[in-house]
Amino acid sequence: MTAQEIIKKYIKFFEERGHKQIANSSLIPENDPTTLFTSSGMQPLVPYLLGEVHPQGTRLVNSQDSFRSQDIEEIGDNRHQTFFRMMGNWSLGDYFKKEQLPWFFEFLTNELEIDPNKLYVSCFKGFNNIPKDTESEEVWKELFKSKNVNLTDRISFYGVDKNWWSRSGVPDNMPVGEPGGPDSEVFYDFNDPKIHGKSEFKNQKCHINCDCGRYMEIGNSVFMQYKKLQSGFADLPQKNVDFGGGLERLLAATENEQDVFKTSLYFPAIKKIEVLSGKKYEDENKLAMRVIADHLKASVFIILAGVRPSNKEQGYVLRRLLRRSVVKYHELTQNFTPINEFKEIIKKLLVIEEAVDPQKINKNRDFEVVLSVLTDELTRFGKSLDRGLKIIEKVEKLTGKEAFDLYQSSGFPVEITIELMSKKNQNINIDEFKKEFEKHKELSRTASSGMFKGGLANSGEQTVMGHTATHLLHRALKDVLGEKVSQAGSNITNERVRFDFTYDDKLTDEELKKIEKIVNGKIRENLKVSFEIMPLAKAKEMGAIGLFNEKYQDEVKVYTMEEERPSPDGSGLHRKQEAYSVEICGGPHVDFTGKLKRFRIIKQENIGHGLKRIYAKVG
Repeated sequence: MTAQEIIKKYIKFFEERGHKQIANSSLIPENDPTTLFTSSGMQPLVPYLLGEVHPQGTRLVNSQDSFRSQDIEEIGDNRHQTFFRMMGNWSLGDYFKKEQLPWFFEFLTNELEIDPNKLYVSCFKGFNNIPKDTESEEVWKELFKSKNVNLTDRISFYGVDKNWWSRSGVPDNMPVGEPGGPDSEVFYDFNDPKIHGKSEFKNQKCHINCDCGRYMEIGNSVFMQYKKLQSGFADLPQKNVDFGGGLERLLAATENEQDVFKTSLYFPAIKKIEVLSGKKYEDENKLAMRVIADHLKASVFIILAGVRPSNKEQGYVLRRLLRRSVVKYHELTQNFTPINEFKEIIKKLLVIEEAVDPQKINKNRDFEVVLSVLTDELTRFGKSLDRGLKIIEKVEKLTGKEAFDLYQSSGFPVEITIELMSKKNQNINIDEFKKEFEKHKELSRTASSGMFKGGLANSGEQTVMGHTATHLLHRALKDVLGEKVSQAGSNITNERVRFDFTYDDKLTDEELKKIEKIVNGKIRENLKVSFEIMPLAKAKEMGAIGLFNEKYQDEVKVYTMEEERPSPDGSGLHRKQEAYSVEICGGPHVDFTGKLKRFRIIKQENIGHGLKRIYAKVG
């Protein structure tokens, strides 16, 4: 069974059970500053899990491109990837455990024809005032019995570190107002069930959540039913289901291949690396080859999402992926500049990915885009390596801190520094390097947690106000600069609004003041903000503006900002014939523009050819 067939079967299975397919959102999140990348299918759906009305209804399904930068250091084992496709289905206050668990079990055993004796599950054992999930346990017992599966050790219970899900982790780390809940995970056993309890991957008794490699998690049903309070937890107004299952792991289970990198999604690229490097995919080479295959695939998708290497945000992650790939290739071949070799690997990766998603990936078109970025970045990295080599040639000794400074300032890999200094019979204090590196990681973690505190995803008052302000700003830009202006993106935090748009020239001070004046005028008019769910064709017909791209489906949410006045006969309110702003958007928004109080433009930036950015404050 191919990866594409798994996707099609999954979507069809849930469509037959009343789900609507939603689009594969961009790998770069819109209006969510809590993270650099879309890391799961649920991430774009947070407002709807919190109660916003989704235009497609209460049952949703999709396959979502995902990237997790925190997994970069995990790459090298049999199951982790930075880029992956997340199969997801959701219930927004509709069905719950008694429907979700049997459906997923049916999909695995009937649609994918996985032997139920190979499946094991985990449930939540309880925490403080949140009870043990015996409901899921009973459902699983009946499902396994229906297939005559031995229940011994079949169901395991774990605490909040394993079987609880929220965006911020365990309950103690959750901010007030954050949703979360227990989950139930399904694992595939790569061992013969008859020798259950003894792992062939390490010489000790293992369990389904250990890291030996015997078991692999292939799906996780999150029952998002609680909201964090100052004093503990309360039930959410609606009970939601958020399921996620990695395509790569589901494929590994259908192929009964314990190593994800030996499945049909990766092994053709691994074979190409073998040919180019002259090395075999064996124990001493596995880690380097896995990193190269994973990082280059992730780089391809990040580049195709519009990111370019830089020292900031997504661009920094892309640069890190490409340069780490070079370091690992150097470990295999001693080659510092593998541009030609990487071209061949990327060609193979694009052939694989086009077969998975031909609507999104075109191997010929996309290769040219990726090649241009790859060549430029690896040429830059070559220059950094040259500078680092010259520095190392001149020194007799190098401290761990100096090695880290060289890594931090020039991107010079510490692995190569150690190798070159060892030739001079000089050892670098790796503990000192690690200490400096940990400081750097802690700063990154602090920055990430700071990102999490704000943003649309938390649906806080300030961010909701900011979201409404972007609609007024978008319309005002068109009023002042003309209808050719269109939104290119936005990012909203508690502190400010960032709005990107298409326009060739730098805006004059007079134009900025005029735009600001229009927005503030509409705030004073206290326009009513309302929405209607309608077909996309109707929204376009009525002149709705917005980011018209692949994420919009047949039904969309259209927000209107318009004036209400008392009717002449005193019978109530009536609206003006034409609304000021009509825009496609997921929301949420304030109900009247007067709640924004004040709008102030802070600065403008040129962010590329024909692209401008405005920063503003609201309130």
